Amino acid sequence: MAAEGGSTPTVDPSGAVGQLVAAAVVGIVVIIVLITWLKVHPFIALVIGALGVGIGAGLAPDKAVTSFGNGFGATMTSVGILVGLGAMFGRMLVDSGAADRVVDTLVRRSSTAALPWTMALIGALIGLPMFFEVGLVLLIPIIVLVAKRSGVPIMKIAVPALVGLSTMHAFVPPHPGPLVAVSTVGANLGTTLAFGIVLAIPVIVLAGPVFARFAARWVDIPAPDMFSSRGAAASTGSGPADPAQAGREARRGPATQDTASLPNGKSDFTRVISEPRSPSFTVALVGILLPVVLMLAQAVREAVAPDAAGGWVSLLDFLGSPVIAIGIAAVFAMVFFAIGGGMDRSAVAKSLEDALPPIAGVLLIVGAGGGFKQVLIDTGIGGVIADAVQESGISVLLVAWVVSALVRVATGSATVATVTAAGIMAPIAEGLSTPETSLLVLAIGAGSVFLSHVNDAGFWLVKGYLGTTVGQTFKTWTVLECLISVLGLGGVLLAGVFL
Repeated sequence: MAAEGGSTPTVDPSGAVGQLVAAAVVGIVVIIVLITWLKVHPFIALVIGALGVGIGAGLAPDKAVTSFGNGFGATMTSVGILVGLGAMFGRMLVDSGAADRVVDTLVRRSSTAALPWTMALIGALIGLPMFFEVGLVLLIPIIVLVAKRSGVPIMKIAVPALVGLSTMHAFVPPHPGPLVAVSTVGANLGTTLAFGIVLAIPVIVLAGPVFARFAARWVDIPAPDMFSSRGAAASTGSGPADPAQAGREARRGPATQDTASLPNGKSDFTRVISEPRSPSFTVALVGILLPVVLMLAQAVREAVAPDAAGGWVSLLDFLGSPVIAIGIAAVFAMVFFAIGGGMDRSAVAKSLEDALPPIAGVLLIVGAGGGFKQVLIDTGIGGVIADAVQESGISVLLVAWVVSALVRVATGSATVATVTAAGIMAPIAEGLSTPETSLLVLAIGAGSVFLSHVNDAGFWLVKGYLGTTVGQTFKTWTVLECLISVLGLGGVLLAGVFL
């Protein structure tokens, strides 16, 4: 899909073309230098960079501030509520034991040969509603214990789970990256969700269980002894804290005795049973898939019957709107996850309260990315970029991937890469159809996970949790992230040929 002339909004440039280009380049470089060299928080870096671009491009300082504020507010309106509700749902999934139930059920029913595929499915399911870091810490004890008990090389267990988690983080809303890209370029969330899931399946298969066979040969290490029991760190104090452990202890019921008797009335042993309560597998799975089904149903209705009318159309459109769909999932979790997990009202309230502080930084970064995008548009820089891409004849999807990948490699942040690339590509998206705009979001998401290395916090999280060396982490984590990125780009470009 090459760039074609589109109806980009007419904006009077605030300066000459050379001045606009120079301001954009310098501003992006400043953002990258502030984050990577001076270790400034990405939110502050984006604010400084955006205001600098606006003033450098010829906007009056007060107009630059106004432009940034308008973009920040618009992005937070469309994205902030969704991220907040998604975080609450993810926290209830952990604290109620629903996540444990899904993992335990799938692992228990899998054969040894099927474990890599099962772990890929678990990574995807856990990754659907959760932030990457939370999902990673939750999965680590599962990965370690499954590898120890099954005797399967840990890389055959870890790689598929990590791929499932990372792929959902890159491609599928309601993760903050895809959400802010959808909002910034004006894509349809339901269509993007449908395309993202379809794209994620082959990417997870190839980068997960298939690549895991090679990773296990390249890095043949034993499972680390970081957990003495599920959810509990080893006595040495090494390893991450399991976010689900506090919830398990709170849900642990009173002990009961179960005496198993031998013939002739001789007692063999007495077991003390005190297992944490948790929702059923069906309830947990329904909760995870509920918002996805609602948004997909609305997207399918728009594609199949765009001119349909009536009460059922209004109801479907209402239920499938992102805020309502994710809000329904959050309420479902507050009721049914809580009942199954034995959580009282105070426990539910604490769980919801604890869900919000960790996302504060993410929300600020996302909002600042929206402000940066608006400054690019109001100065006329967006129009200059759009014209250059359109005249080049290069695929818009490839350009989006390259921009996102370059920012990712430079900053180490998938979120910063996504919000920056989406802001740069937003004017170009004005001339694209609805399916093409969704593919643009996925191309940006694919670029945002490219080449994770030493400036990425995820690189060090995986290294520390799995006990690999830096070289071994490059052979496994870095390669799998590149595979997700390149395979995702390939899928997007292939889809673009037919749209």
